[in-house]
Amino acid sequence: MAAPQKGRDYRGFILLSILLGTRRGAWAGHILYSVPEETDKGSFVGNIAKDLGLEPRELAERGARIVSTGRTQLFALNLRSGSLVTADRIDREELCAQSARCLVNFNILMDKMNLYPIEVEIIDINDNAPRFLMEEMTVKITENTAPGVRYPLNEARDPDIGTNSIQSYQLNSNQHFSLVVQTGDDGAKYPELVLERVLDREEEAVHHLLLTASDGGNPPQSETARIQVTVVDVNDHAPIFSLPQYQVSVPENIPVGTRLLTVHAVDLDEGLNGEVTYSFRKITQKILQIFQLNPHTGELSTLEGLDYEVSNYYEMEVQAQDGPGSMTRAKVMITILDVNDNTPEVTVTSVSNLIPEDTPLGTVVALFYLQDRDSGENGKVTCTISENLPFKLERSIDNYYRLVTAKNLDREKLSVYNITLKATDGGTPPLSSETHISVNVADTNDNPPAFPQSSYSVYIPENNPRGASIFSVTAHDPDSQENAHVTYSLSEDTLQGASLSSYVSINSDTGILYALHSFDYELFRDLQLRVTAQDRGDPPLSSNVTLSIFVLDQNDNAPDILYPTLPIDGSTGVELAPRFAESGYLVTKVVAVDRDSGQNAWLSYHLLKASEPGLFQVGLHTGEVRTARALLDRDALKQSLVVAVQDHGQPPLSATVTLTVAIADSIPDVLADLGSLEPPADPNASGLTLYLVVAVAAVSCVFLAFVIVLLALRLRRWHASRLLQAAGGGLLGVPASASQFVGVDRVGAFWQTYSHEVSLTAGSRASHVIFPQPNYADMLISLETCEKKDPLSIDFHECKDEAENIQQAPPNTDWRFSQAQRPGTSGSQNGDETGTWPNNQFDTEMLQAMILASASEAADGSSTLGGGAGTMGLSARYGPQFTLQHVPDYRQNVYIPGSNATLTNAAGKRDGKAPAGGNGSKKKSGKKEKK
Repeated sequence: MAAPQKGRDYRGFILLSILLGTRRGAWAGHILYSVPEETDKGSFVGNIAKDLGLEPRELAERGARIVSTGRTQLFALNLRSGSLVTADRIDREELCAQSARCLVNFNILMDKMNLYPIEVEIIDINDNAPRFLMEEMTVKITENTAPGVRYPLNEARDPDIGTNSIQSYQLNSNQHFSLVVQTGDDGAKYPELVLERVLDREEEAVHHLLLTASDGGNPPQSETARIQVTVVDVNDHAPIFSLPQYQVSVPENIPVGTRLLTVHAVDLDEGLNGEVTYSFRKITQKILQIFQLNPHTGELSTLEGLDYEVSNYYEMEVQAQDGPGSMTRAKVMITILDVNDNTPEVTVTSVSNLIPEDTPLGTVVALFYLQDRDSGENGKVTCTISENLPFKLERSIDNYYRLVTAKNLDREKLSVYNITLKATDGGTPPLSSETHISVNVADTNDNPPAFPQSSYSVYIPENNPRGASIFSVTAHDPDSQENAHVTYSLSEDTLQGASLSSYVSINSDTGILYALHSFDYELFRDLQLRVTAQDRGDPPLSSNVTLSIFVLDQNDNAPDILYPTLPIDGSTGVELAPRFAESGYLVTKVVAVDRDSGQNAWLSYHLLKASEPGLFQVGLHTGEVRTARALLDRDALKQSLVVAVQDHGQPPLSATVTLTVAIADSIPDVLADLGSLEPPADPNASGLTLYLVVAVAAVSCVFLAFVIVLLALRLRRWHASRLLQAAGGGLLGVPASASQFVGVDRVGAFWQTYSHEVSLTAGSRASHVIFPQPNYADMLISLETCEKKDPLSIDFHECKDEAENIQQAPPNTDWRFSQAQRPGTSGSQNGDETGTWPNNQFDTEMLQAMILASASEAADGSSTLGGGAGTMGLSARYGPQFTLQHVPDYRQNVYIPGSNATLTNAAGKRDGKAPAGGNGSKKKSGKKEKK
């Protein structure tokens, strides 16, 4: 009968319950929904987004999800619509059993840290039909039982509550029995079979009845059980329990099979009518799995372990029945005592595993839930963390706790925090559990690069190789990754108008500094740099350090002699010393400087060489040239000194200067002394002067011999021409002849060719010999031109044309310094360039040779050397103050090597003829001489 009712369609009832029965409410911050049980999966429960004042899309954006402490997730969030829907079929009877109200609690978590409590009430529907524990019941009634006796029957059980539970029992119609329904204190219905008429076993031994149990649902459901009434013989005593109800309290951790209690009933009958058996009467299938009752002894024991957290109270009924079937019943109540057998549980709901080190105080790092399934003190849980951590615990709603920052974090001190959450209950002994949370601290760029020192000093010797590494700086950044990647650079600055980057460069990654130039201590001695170290953080941080580079001096500069200055043609300057100077007389002073510094610039002066050893001395540190003794008459008028200036570097460098000292009171005295000078008899006299005198004497002798031979030849030809004239009366032309001889220069010998033109007039005893300016030419060229002719019989006109093609090179215009460039006593005399004392070694030697040559012969004062009378040509070259009173008159044409002047005889001068000059022009020769 119940089967068709069970299969009915309840969809209309469910929809009606959703529309009319679903309600929402909020009490004390809670949101309350209600939903009928047995609804389909995904059924609408409530609009979470609307009730929280949010748009549906905000649920997904804020990471809304359901957190529940239950073992089964009954509900789910539809993030698209913002609705709360069922996640599975919900059975109220399974969740709440016979509780009058069934509430399911859970929380909505959003933003990882915010919780919203939700309660859903499960509404009971009539989804369960009444069920009898036994489909067939047996009742034994003695035949002498008086009418009106009631026999309790096994009631049916309906898991539903309220009107959906059992509301009525019905018994099929019969003549002997009726049904009475009793209502207990808990509202349960108990059917009782009432005997209406006395039974007669002989008339009918067994009666079959049907008992129907119906609930109050719409539509109602029912269940039918069979009742077999057996009429037995008379048994006038029923078993009686010793107690109307039995109670016992046992701890949940008792072993399986432990006896809990023993029920006992007494039947006064004898024999079979007095034998009592025990059995469960009002009990569920679950209790039958946990407890067992011995039917003979009445001992109640456990079949499996008890668990206070599953159920802390059991209530059941037992009945005692004798042999004939008389029964009585008693209630048994078992209370389970909690023991501390469950450790606390820490459920981490949300955690941030990576937080920046600049996180503000009070930032929530983790959200977790504490739970202990025990009760009372055993279920009170406290949570602690280590005290030396920069975190603290804060209580949230229910048993939720938050882990927040309590101190400022510093990744450079500690980058990972391993936090142990220790949960401890209040039991005896207390139980605890630990949960570990790892929190990594993310780096922020809060540390600039730091140099070990505030400044650096680097000492580098000068003349360092270009591109060499000179120093290295390193800055440390305690940050990590890009925040710790340091790059180096040089600040922009200038030195001597050039950027510092043109002197020194730095490797941006390693901090190694390189010299781009070879440093010169004499240009600059120190260099101030500012090195910047910058990380790659956002924003980047930087720090500076001052780098001082000091250039160390090296002995790379030789002493520079300032005085006396060296003429550019290599000649020496002339210093003047009085003839009767005493010992210690200051002749001159050598002045020198050294661009180096320190001991590299300490100078000392030494006399390396002197033409007269022991005559002069040089101050070691002053450079003063003084006489070492008094001057004597035998001392040469010209003294040559070589002074060396040396520094004290390693290795030492030096420079030398050559000084020429003329011994005389004044320059005219020098010339006068030189004019009356005879060859020195002292074998220690200067060798150079002796060589010049010998060379000039040799040239003069050769030239005089050549002139004598030439005159002899001319006289011979003249005599022959007279003879021819006497014979033929014609004019005989004598061909030109050329002579060749050797001239001596200060560095070597060279060949010079002198061309002579001789013209003779018939009948005249006077001859005219012209010696033009010599043409300098290589002897090989002259011989190549006239190689097949006799040197003394060469045709004059033929070789003259060739000689004119070979021009003399003009004299060097830089052979003398100007008056302003001559330091010391050698240039102290005023006058123009043509009237100065010769400051050239070659001119000096030439002058000495001329004076010596003139002193070797006797002559009158009418001869000239390219100048006026009595001047030997010196007035034209060195000024009118240089005159000699006793200059010999050469009657022959004489050429002095190194001079551009041509000597003519006195006859030519007396005849009023101009002397032949170089290139045939006296004016032009005078200009060249001035240059």
